Amino acid sequence: MTDLTPRPADATPAVYDVATLAVLAAMEEAAEKHLDAIRPHNTKRGYANDWALWEEFHGWLAERTGQPLPPTAVTKGTLVGFVVWLDTIKLAAPNSIDRRITGVTVTARNEHGIEVPKAATVAARQALKPLKNDPERMARGRGKAAAVTPAQLQQMAAAVPQGLAGLRDRALWLLAFGIAGRSAEVAALRADGIVHVSKGLEVHVPAVKGRPPRDVVVGYGKNPDTCPVRAWLTWRAAAGITSGPAFLPITVHGRLGDRALSPEAVREIIARNAERAGLAVRLTGHSMRAGFITTSRVAGKREEKIRAQSGHAENSPAFWGYIREADKWTDAASEDIGL
Repeated sequence: MTDLTPRPADATPAVYDVATLAVLAAMEEAAEKHLDAIRPHNTKRGYANDWALWEEFHGWLAERTGQPLPPTAVTKGTLVGFVVWLDTIKLAAPNSIDRRITGVTVTARNEHGIEVPKAATVAARQALKPLKNDPERMARGRGKAAAVTPAQLQQMAAAVPQGLAGLRDRALWLLAFGIAGRSAEVAALRADGIVHVSKGLEVHVPAVKGRPPRDVVVGYGKNPDTCPVRAWLTWRAAAGITSGPAFLPITVHGRLGDRALSPEAVREIIARNAERAGLAVRLTGHSMRAGFITTSRVAGKREEKIRAQSGHAENSPAFWGYIREADKWTDAASEDIGL
């Protein structure tokens, strides 16, 4: 008769002979293959995206520490850091972060043979718990990025700190606004691709992620504090940049790096400056692009001119959504109807 009496917690684990261990190992491998075979394609694609984000996080971390870590370093510290990064930099919704924790741990085990310590996943979800109790965070991803306004740009300019980093930050987000640039495009800008002419700047926006390059012009602004031309020239002179990446990392000691900022770093700079200025809305990297389109439209600029600056296709739903947002108070149906 089988003994069903529970074993003490400190009981000695079973010891198997070599043949038994071989069979168990084969069964483990067969189980993993079976589970992978029946896993839906969308789930696999999602896990691949999760791991790509994990690698992006490691790149971001290396920029700040100066010490790259292998992506297989899935520890309590890195996994909690991943949660914080997704929340504060990517502005991801808590439920999305939860899924990505799973995707990283499963990929680490199945694709890289790394068994993530339970303490690491427990700690990551402890860090996630208060985020799930925040209604504002839970609502993320349910709408478009907030479009920055000229008044908010002035607030941000007034709050820029002194020093080289402040000059870089102001030039970065003002030029992002001026070219209606995506974060990846701003990160890819080259100093020698930004030419100063009498009326402003002629900017070559490089191709990124399969999108074609474009050449745009950025005129002088009326307000010196929010003029992208003056901001760029001041940063360029202070940093001594004549070629190479337009925007570089700066250490805590004020030293310039030699590699271009990543798109994530661009987004972080914009979000951090908006927060420092005390804006009522959270801005993302896309806020500058959206803000340019709506502001330019309100100012009466033609659609084709705006599209040429932003690089949107003629039939882009996103572009026409911004135009509708800008036009909603133009000759509004409820205006001057005798009420």
